[in-house]
Amino acid sequence: MLSQQEISDRFEIQDLVFRYAELIDSKQIQDLRDQVFCEDAHIDYSAVGGSVGNVDETIAFLEGALTSELFPASQHLNANIQVSVDGDTAQGRVMCFNPMEMAMPDGGSTVYFLGLWYVDEYRRTPAGWRIASRREEKSWVFNAPDFMQL
Repeated sequence: MLSQQEISDRFEIQDLVFRYAELIDSKQIQDLRDQVFCEDAHIDYSAVGGSVGNVDETIAFLEGALTSELFPASQHLNANIQVSVDGDTAQGRVMCFNPMEMAMPDGGSTVYFLGLWYVDEYRRTPAGWRIASRREEKSWVFNAPDFMQL
């Protein structure tokens, strides 16, 4: 049976995962620093052609890659959140269904879809639960433009 503390921790981590998605999709990238990631977090987006690095490197990558001009709209839909809490740390695996609208060179746009998993480590901080490590695992890609290396 789960303790009340573990139930609370799981809900707080779930909210953290959803907050990450909200900030990414609303392009409030700088807010990831204070609201989502630990100061010493390590983030690995290489499974879908992204950066690997610390918070500063990740934020710089995301601000360059997720511009409104290139990606007018996206949704990071999270499900199957599996969390294992151990005191002030936790591990998680989160499914993400990610449709992305991408501007095309001809002036039009296309929508492609990514299926991926986030493999996370979380840490309780004075500000609440934060992501200490996030690694993406690619599951599938549908309708990505030919020039993309996914």
